[in-house]
Amino acid sequence: MTFENLGLSADLLDTVAREGYVEATPVQAAAIPLVLAGRDVLAAAQTGTGKTAAFALPILERLRHHASTSPSPARHPIRALVLTPTRELAVQVEESFRTYGRSVPLRTTVVYGGMPMDPQTRALWSGVEILVATPGRLLDHFGQGRLNLGQVEVLVLDEADRMLDMGFIPDVRRIVAMLPARRQTLFFSATFSDDIRRLAREFLRDPATVEVAPRNTVADNVTEVLYPVDAACKADLLEHLVRRDGMSQVLVFTRTKTAASRLASYLDRRGVDAVAIHGDRSQAERTRALDEFKRGDVTVLVATDVASRGLDIEELPYVVNYELPWEPQDYLHRIGRTARAGASGVAISLVTPDEVDQLRGVQRMLKRAIPVQVVDEYLPGGPAASARPVRSDRGRIAADSRSTGGRPTAHARRETVGRGNRQSEASLAG
Repeated sequence: MTFENLGLSADLLDTVAREGYVEATPVQAAAIPLVLAGRDVLAAAQTGTGKTAAFALPILERLRHHASTSPSPARHPIRALVLTPTRELAVQVEESFRTYGRSVPLRTTVVYGGMPMDPQTRALWSGVEILVATPGRLLDHFGQGRLNLGQVEVLVLDEADRMLDMGFIPDVRRIVAMLPARRQTLFFSATFSDDIRRLAREFLRDPATVEVAPRNTVADNVTEVLYPVDAACKADLLEHLVRRDGMSQVLVFTRTKTAASRLASYLDRRGVDAVAIHGDRSQAERTRALDEFKRGDVTVLVATDVASRGLDIEELPYVVNYELPWEPQDYLHRIGRTARAGASGVAISLVTPDEVDQLRGVQRMLKRAIPVQVVDEYLPGGPAASARPVRSDRGRIAADSRSTGGRPTAHARRETVGRGNRQSEASLAG
């Protein structure tokens, strides 16, 4: 379906065309008319299918009659509030509103933690119609009397399932209590668990449901592959694959911030340009690292799951699960960073015998096995593991991989060195 059939004004259609979009994605085609009609919407679609435009475009259309050129802040109250779980996603969403709305004189701004309050305060006091925020920083500003939410007409919870996972729902409930009871509420996410559906019933009134892909599915244009590997050799196998396949723009996920930093440092010392991005880095550092990665100055971006939502990188060719996530659904969020907007991509998982439980959880969710490839040298108990002492950078990174922050795996204390190569391969494949 083309955007011309969705009820958008000519200037918004012109902006969409200038961005190179002709055909609406399924979630856009289904959601935009519902949002324009004022319906509450519960929408789920695979990552990379255009969810942001599916709510940003109709919000801009609905609010355009509030547009004003008056310099008075009183003429620019907050009309739409978008809550996101991460800083990166907040920045991406606000940039989308600015891009799509450049022909509509509505003011937008974004507030999130890790940055000074004063510039955000000045932007809020100058008046904005569209506010994108992370919950904690929004409550900080509200508590200091810097914003008024009494005229909000539309509330969007973007990546609502991630907000639940990250413990933001109590903050979201506090924010919702500050909003007018008569409003439009939109839930947009890559997936919806049963908990999210129950939460939607709490916040939404008679919502229209949009689910354009089956739950717990991977896009058809993602090629998945699993490499069994000895824990002491993961970093070496990753370096080997990057060099062997001439990889560029490789997004690598670890479970812990320490593992991310050490892996990036190790790869960098081995001559593979790499940088880490995680919650302990300042927002300026995270932004700079992401910009370097997008420009191609850095080959490998190592991230924790804080970056699995909100990273908008066009034509990202590779995602690597250096460690499988604790929650199987996060596997979908991670690999959804590649193969966006119809492009193809490769999702690689490096799996040790210690991660068999996580692997089984992912494959139960997918209802199928992930295809296995083997590099014999790096198999559990293989030549590379036997030839190198564990107490090295490789060993420390491997130890970080098993670090759980109080959440040990069922295999965390088992000795894995010495298992037969083919036996390990079979157990990882099953």
